[in-house]
Amino acid sequence: MTYYAHSRENASEKEWQPLVTHLQNTAKLAARFADKFCAGHFGYVLGLLHDIGKYSEEFQRRLKGCMIRVDHSTSGAQQAVKLYGTAVGRLLAYAIAGHHSGLPDYGSPADTDSLCRRLTKDVPSLSNDFQEVLADVPSDLPLPIHLATNPGFSIQFFIRLLYSCLVDADFLDTESFMQADKARIRERQYRSIPELLTALDSHLEGITKKARPTNVNRLRGQILDACRKKAEQPPGLFTLTVPTGGGKTLSSLAFALKHAFLHGMDRVIYVIPFTSIIEQNADVFRQAVGEDCVLEHHSNYQFSMLDEEEAANDQFYRLMLSTENWDAPIVVTTNVQFFESLFASRSSRCRKLHNIANSVVILDEAQMLPTHYLRPCVLSLVELVRNYHVTVVLCTATQPALSGLIPDEIVVSEIIPDPIHLYEALRRVQVQKMDTVNDEELANAILQHHQALCIVNTRDHAQRLFERIKGPGAFHLSARMYPAHRAQKLDEIREALRSRKECRVISTQLIEAGVDVDFPVVYRSISGIDSIAQAAGRCNREGRREKGDIYVFRPEQHGLPRGWFSRTAAIADIVMRDHEDPLSLEAVKQYFELLYDIERERLDKKGIVRIFEEGARQLAFPFATVAGEFQIIENDMVSIIIPRNQECEVLLEEARWRGPSRQLSRMLQRYTISIYRNEYAELVQRGALEAVAEQYLVLREPAFYSEETGFSIPEFSLDMDLIF
Repeated sequence: MTYYAHSRENASEKEWQPLVTHLQNTAKLAARFADKFCAGHFGYVLGLLHDIGKYSEEFQRRLKGCMIRVDHSTSGAQQAVKLYGTAVGRLLAYAIAGHHSGLPDYGSPADTDSLCRRLTKDVPSLSNDFQEVLADVPSDLPLPIHLATNPGFSIQFFIRLLYSCLVDADFLDTESFMQADKARIRERQYRSIPELLTALDSHLEGITKKARPTNVNRLRGQILDACRKKAEQPPGLFTLTVPTGGGKTLSSLAFALKHAFLHGMDRVIYVIPFTSIIEQNADVFRQAVGEDCVLEHHSNYQFSMLDEEEAANDQFYRLMLSTENWDAPIVVTTNVQFFESLFASRSSRCRKLHNIANSVVILDEAQMLPTHYLRPCVLSLVELVRNYHVTVVLCTATQPALSGLIPDEIVVSEIIPDPIHLYEALRRVQVQKMDTVNDEELANAILQHHQALCIVNTRDHAQRLFERIKGPGAFHLSARMYPAHRAQKLDEIREALRSRKECRVISTQLIEAGVDVDFPVVYRSISGIDSIAQAAGRCNREGRREKGDIYVFRPEQHGLPRGWFSRTAAIADIVMRDHEDPLSLEAVKQYFELLYDIERERLDKKGIVRIFEEGARQLAFPFATVAGEFQIIENDMVSIIIPRNQECEVLLEEARWRGPSRQLSRMLQRYTISIYRNEYAELVQRGALEAVAEQYLVLREPAFYSEETGFSIPEFSLDMDLIF
């Protein structure tokens, strides 16, 4: 009897995929993926065992149309333990048992979905034909990873990477059989790392020839040279400490591509905290190396809505497929996507992980690593460097003081030969501390300037201050404006700055997220030193003036938001008292050392590292539970769509006819804001929302959205301390 892995609709059995073929194909692919971290033997066994549960009469009946549920994953997990014992067998069992449903918790016999229960579960009997598969498995599987300071964390990380190899291999072989046209598009090769390096070098040469002979451009050239030289060093953990405006975006890419070329690495992954910076940097990369090799992967990015037939010859369809497993040579993504994937359990989120191995990972604005998950995030980076042939670059003007979190065995190398000298040479602002001021005094100070930026800590303060300066040349920015609206306002602001027209901007901290604007004067409500440094990056950015002015003030009426803002502001007060220049490298170091000392109990607030260490001895890891707990953005928010233009209405009309889709959801992100649940309840009570396609909530009350300040509900009170 021939056993099958997959059937095709309206096809005879002769055209189905034989099970042994699928197992062998998956094994070879998974082995190839795992070879990148010397675990090809593990990948091969996973591929052979993952679907042996399909050697049952029940599963074959299901393929032939019998409407029965069959657990085909558990058999392979049980067989792995029989073959390799409790230790190595259990490593394999997690991946095999979860290759459809997700990495499970080990749990207990009472937990139905736990690995513990499934390893003793009664499963359908298998035909002896599966023994021919077992004849091909190696008898021994030596562990290829180095276990050091946190062995439990290292082992669970290894399981995740193996799981990624298996599920991507399984997806790809199944796709090859079930969706041959899609598989053919995926087979198209991207340009190689050497080709991309050549393109970048040519682009940089063109920029250099056109650049004016200014001091800033001379220093940018030195930064680029330092990055190219340091790229020759062996893979490891690097820092790139460059002040804002030093050209670190292209210089870091130059380091990454040259380093990848010299050390046989597969790709560059650029990790950025905010989508506003991603869109900006991805455009810079596309201009440098071409559009066909830069994958932008985050919630706001929209691919053209093409069906597969239309897109068969389109380079963007190939990129769209790469969002599933990150097989593009340059990936640009968010902190949320990157780190939440490293702690995920679902196959769709984990599928990409093996393609992080053997790559260069650039963390832009590294000071924005999530503090409440800092310890597990840093340990993940250490693990990638130690065991998966990854080079990590922490790239920022304000380096976080991570020495206490990085094991001594990991040597951290700074790319810039003399960061202190570079900071002094690129210093373009002076920071002045103001007394406590009220809104009237602050508004009057801002109005004295032809062009000025004021950054405050809450949306409420931003709105109230804007009302005081409202008039010609006044702008407001906050996350209460949908992304496309903010982009339009930023274009107007940049044009006003270029034209030297009146331009006074009141913004929340979102403008600090890599937004390329240049003001002669910036006012900043007291906050952490890293935020003040980001605000300084919007002042005298191009060095056209001898010094720009940063005024740090404490607001009288609004105080400071509770919790994190109050603590970081208190530390900033100490640093500003101790240092004449609170943005110097010494001051920044002191700030982060004080911050991490005060926050040390909250650097892993969910106890994730401890949980994995406690499970190490029995290899009892709660993968599914941790995935649910690890959320960089704890989101008790509701998304609503603001339909302010024709494009948005067209998308909503398409949703009504076709129903919701991932593609539509991505495109509608440009018109989406997040509101609190009590605001949502108020909108429902007032009848201001329309549900489209049972998924999209659309604001239908024009009075609740202002062209100047965005969303607000008239005569509705909210604790604005909580809104940033």
